[in-house]
Amino acid sequence: MRSRRFLILLAGAIAAGAVIAWLVGRYPQTLDDRGNVVQIVVLLGWLLLVGGALWGFVRAQPGTALRNMFIWIAIGLVLVMGYTLKDQITGAVMPSAGTSGADGSIEFQRANDGHFRVDTEVEGVLIRFLVDTGASEVVLSQADAERLGFDIEALEYTQRYNTANGIVWGAPVRLREIRLGDIVVEDVRASVNSGEMDGSLLGMSFLSKLSGFSVEGDRLILNP
Repeated sequence: MRSRRFLILLAGAIAAGAVIAWLVGRYPQTLDDRGNVVQIVVLLGWLLLVGGALWGFVRAQPGTALRNMFIWIAIGLVLVMGYTLKDQITGAVMPSAGTSGADGSIEFQRANDGHFRVDTEVEGVLIRFLVDTGASEVVLSQADAERLGFDIEALEYTQRYNTANGIVWGAPVRLREIRLGDIVVEDVRASVNSGEMDGSLLGMSFLSKLSGFSVEGDRLILNP
């Protein structure tokens, strides 16, 4: 019995040493900070305490303990995988949410109707845009303009646009900031459309301020 306890303590000490060695190798300055040392000691103490309790439970009810252990391990793996792939999952389920790249770029999938839509924050308000490289500037629908605090009745619709549906008029406005993930573009020229629109358009007054953008098949890639 004593020899078994000794072996368990020895295994715990070896595991603790391995963790410390890994930390030192991975983060050479880890042990230079006294606060880090205290946190490591406390963490290892908790691990030993919890590990001892689990070991006692396993010995008392091995079947139940192993079953519960495998269940929690499976749940943990699912949570870790879900967190690791959250951007890819979100991008697949909600194409307008996009998928962030390591270089700060954001990739969007083409929607079923053949268009690209992107979810943005305009001055803190969530706005979904349809990407339109043929639009010279950002065009806001009246509904989105009202959400942003514009008084659409007081705006001056002096800007003329020739579109496929004829001549339309817009009211020039400025947007302080459009945020799209890690991409932030400030002082964006825009207009509020005088007619009815299904949604707002993300035009070249935003896209031209990026370092670049490209369409590759069914993917739209925006670079900060």
